[in-house]
Amino acid sequence: MKKNRQAGFATRAIHDGQQPDPLTGAVNVPIYLSSTYVQQGIGENKGYEYSRVSNPTRDRLEENLASLEGGVAARVFGSGMAAINAIASMLKSGDHLVCGNDLYGGTQRLFNQVLTGFGLEFSYVDTSDATNVERAIRKNTRMVYVETPTNPLMRLSDLEEISKICRRKKAELVVDNTFMSPYFQQPLALGADMVVHSTTKFLNGHSDGLGGVVVCSKPEQAEMLAFLQKCAGAILSPFECWMVLRGVKTLAARMEIHDRNGRAVADFLARHKKVKKVFYPGLAGHSQDEIAQHDLAKRQMSGFGSMITFETGSLKNANRMLKKLRVCSLGESLGGVETLISHPATMTHAALGEKGRKAIGITDGLVRISVGIEDLQDILDDLEMGLAAI
Repeated sequence: MKKNRQAGFATRAIHDGQQPDPLTGAVNVPIYLSSTYVQQGIGENKGYEYSRVSNPTRDRLEENLASLEGGVAARVFGSGMAAINAIASMLKSGDHLVCGNDLYGGTQRLFNQVLTGFGLEFSYVDTSDATNVERAIRKNTRMVYVETPTNPLMRLSDLEEISKICRRKKAELVVDNTFMSPYFQQPLALGADMVVHSTTKFLNGHSDGLGGVVVCSKPEQAEMLAFLQKCAGAILSPFECWMVLRGVKTLAARMEIHDRNGRAVADFLARHKKVKKVFYPGLAGHSQDEIAQHDLAKRQMSGFGSMITFETGSLKNANRMLKKLRVCSLGESLGGVETLISHPATMTHAALGEKGRKAIGITDGLVRISVGIEDLQDILDDLEMGLAAI
């Protein structure tokens, strides 16, 4: 590697924070299960006192994820929702947030049913149009929170444009980058202040562990989040940290296959006579809005990923299709090596209620698929069998 050149993404995923154990030379980071640490004397220790405050395995994961997102530091939590709650805990009563209007249902549930009780205020707008964000910002707006692509309608937000608005208005831009992973999208490089992931998804990649992370652009953000880890204790366990470290080593390779399969499945669905509409940033579409969204995807993402939503026409059609599938597993979550398929209206977004779902365009016929890394033809054959039942 040439001097002063940053190592490539796959190299950093495998090596940053994942250095061989200095004691034994073990290639894998050890799982430090100790809850406490022997101290050499009063005020003397080897950098660790109590594992709620810090843990060597957790430190390694935080170093790794900060590197992948290009942040100054990262802080990991017990789930993606715990990470989002930690971000909101940085605010105070009376503060206002502008949010995307089709966020993951669990995020809206936290905001509307829990955090409003502590005096935080929320406005929901279509962030795919940056002017909506600017209009919604008030004097007490401290944060703008967006998903891009959104869950499940796959709408994109122009992060560079929104970040400029946030800087003018002195609000911080927080981006949920779970759907794209840092391999395909780098929100901090586009002007975001913090990035959040459910590590449960693509970062872990194997559907066998829960977790969340916030990656920071400023040291003071990292310090506050470390304080919240210590105070609230919603930390990621050493074993779960190790699972994400293991998963991240193959992130670059997995995302390439996810993307390749995702593009092929989206094209298959777009051409299928039983499918009414496909939501996927890799499809140019025909309307002016679809073309603009595709162009934005090409500008701010290096791939289109494997998250696709499509319209079957009705709840009855969706149910008929889902019952016939054998390779695609019906279940919540996403980002695993296996293809997962879900029904947003009754699963991830059930908490919004019928009226709330209708307001943002989530119908009973929508189906969301997280395309895995199985052999492509097996996925296509399975979807063909399912769609034939409609």
